[in-house]
Amino acid sequence: MNKRLLALTAFLPFAASAAKFSISAQPFGEVDGKAVELYTLSNESGAKVSITNYGGTVTSLIVPDKDGKMGDVVLGFDTVGEYVEKSPYFGCIAGRYANRIAKGKFTLDGKEYSLAINNEPNTLHGGVKGFDKQIWKAKVGNQGHNPSLILTYTSPDGEEGYPGTLKSTVTYTWTQKNALRIRYKATTDKSTVLNLTNHSYFNLAGEGSKTVLDHRLKINAERYNPIDSTSIPTGIAPVKGTPFDFTKSTRIGKRIDQENEQLKNGIGYDHNFIMKDSRDGKIGVVAIVTEPTSGRVLTVKTSEPGIQFYSGNFLDGLEGKGGKVYSHRSALCLEAQTFPDSPNQKEFPSPVLRPGETYIQTTIYELGVQK
Repeated sequence: MNKRLLALTAFLPFAASAAKFSISAQPFGEVDGKAVELYTLSNESGAKVSITNYGGTVTSLIVPDKDGKMGDVVLGFDTVGEYVEKSPYFGCIAGRYANRIAKGKFTLDGKEYSLAINNEPNTLHGGVKGFDKQIWKAKVGNQGHNPSLILTYTSPDGEEGYPGTLKSTVTYTWTQKNALRIRYKATTDKSTVLNLTNHSYFNLAGEGSKTVLDHRLKINAERYNPIDSTSIPTGIAPVKGTPFDFTKSTRIGKRIDQENEQLKNGIGYDHNFIMKDSRDGKIGVVAIVTEPTSGRVLTVKTSEPGIQFYSGNFLDGLEGKGGKVYSHRSALCLEAQTFPDSPNQKEFPSPVLRPGETYIQTTIYELGVQK
């Protein structure tokens, strides 16, 4: 079989009707002389997600609106070269440690580790060449009547300054109900810190639409992490009475331009929200986004204790798929995670993974329409 081009269609006889799905793969270019593939997982309704093994990146997510019209709701590029050259983490797996670590340093078991400073003065999303810039090994499969893509990557001891050889598996499953289920699993041979997430940029009106300020957002969080001028958390605070109160569905643009030190006087949201209950590995609804024109609804579920809400503050006219322009605040991210800078803040959930332990995390992005 040609490993660079395959097509699989499965008919599974469940109950009276057969559930159908397809998985296709095609060449997506080369990075550092290595072939990169683009996989498309489609369900019976024709809704589909495309994922490349370069960074485990979700390049498109095509789902119906309230009238049944299909549209792509995530930002991205047409070629792998553009992801290499200019991507602001579109759709990727961020790691080994997603989000920021203050001053690129942390101490574990009495030893200090130094990381690359790639978001002055801090480390962001794993460093200069994080998991988003690696070529993952890919295998197609299925979870029942749902197509899946299994990605694996072994990060060697000392890569980007992190201790331990880390073996990671990320499984993307596209369900018949238009939900993208992401399951992360990892083990290490030496104590390390770990925080993996998906960094998809969503616009439920369709990628290339001008703004997400009219999207409505609800976050299941009564507390959040205020940040300093370099976006490092300074503690935990209540959302009540602040522009960060999304306990009820609220238009994103309603308070984003308020004079507020945490919003950096109009720059926007880029903060971790703390889930109401301790997840303890249980999957629960953490955020719901609705877009009034298309009627699309995004429900985010996760086993993680926090979620980073980013309002596309630094999109600045980047040219994306089909030449569409991605302007300021034209997308949002909801990144399930442990808290930023947890390796340095003892009161935060521990990000430490030790030999003999298994890191498991599940996040689901469920797409639907208002009823």
